[in-house]
Amino acid sequence: MSFLAILTVLLAVPAAQAACPDYLNVNKRPLTGGEAINLCETYRGQVMLVVNTASKCGFTRQFEGLEALYARYQDRGLVVMGFPSNDFGGQEPGTEEQILEFCRLTYGVQFPMFEKTHAAREQADPLYRGLAREAGEFPAWNFHKYLIDREGRVVGSFPSRVTPESPELIRAIEALL
Repeated sequence: MSFLAILTVLLAVPAAQAACPDYLNVNKRPLTGGEAINLCETYRGQVMLVVNTASKCGFTRQFEGLEALYARYQDRGLVVMGFPSNDFGGQEPGTEEQILEFCRLTYGVQFPMFEKTHAAREQADPLYRGLAREAGEFPAWNFHKYLIDREGRVVGSFPSRVTPESPELIRAIEALL
């Protein structure tokens, strides 16, 4: 291997590590079961939309729009990630199996859904503490959306009232793709 090839490999390692902020370097179990996956290793280099979801909320209909975003843009590098949370109004009381069945049967959700997660400030898990630190705000309710660029930087934080069909959110996503 030439000196230039070795130098290229050595320089690429820190760049790749830099693309993984601590808050994304967490293991989460898919709602479908199985082994936990590392979010950074699995989704590095993709645009991520991280959403705390709930099945019994006034915003629950956003599942349909989130799935439409995922279907429309996944080939261009967008991944929508749902994290069910019972933190706001107790609106996600079901088991993970019940949540998965509801999301799939009612809204045809195919985007990745993960284990129940605490998103509220008082008990936020490391993923949501990091997202809130980077965005400057914790979710105030269900269906808060964090937009993360391909380098792992939080570039947008959208409250529940910003729907997946919102021109503001779509423009932000398209700018990153």
